[in-house]
Amino acid sequence: MFSTQSDAVAVSLSFFCIIHCLAFPALAATLPILGLVSESEWIHKLLVTLAIPVSILSFAFNNKTSRQFFVSFAVTGFCLLIAGAFFEFLETYETPLTVSGAMLLAIAHIYRWKRHQTHSSI
Repeated sequence: MFSTQSDAVAVSLSFFCIIHCLAFPALAATLPILGLVSESEWIHKLLVTLAIPVSILSFAFNNKTSRQFFVSFAVTGFCLLIAGAFFEFLETYETPLTVSGAMLLAIAHIYRWKRHQTHSSI
């Protein structure tokens, strides 16, 4: 049960991150105050910092059959998120790094969530 909930939270955080990266710049063009919030570095760092414990908890309850897929996608996603949020010299690539990382994390958690549902219904 907790495992499924942590995956749901992780997927939600990933999609919020993607929406933040892609939709906020468009909204900021119409509402300039959103541009100030959208470009705040602390938001990027906060989202990555929130994603880490949620995914670690989810990984802790991961079954061994899906562990390799989950870990490879999740670790790659985290590396991309951390690179986009914390390495200033990659600022030019921040949006593609962050969106790619969030998508990989979401894919890993959705895969795990689906596998858990499939195995628990049998």
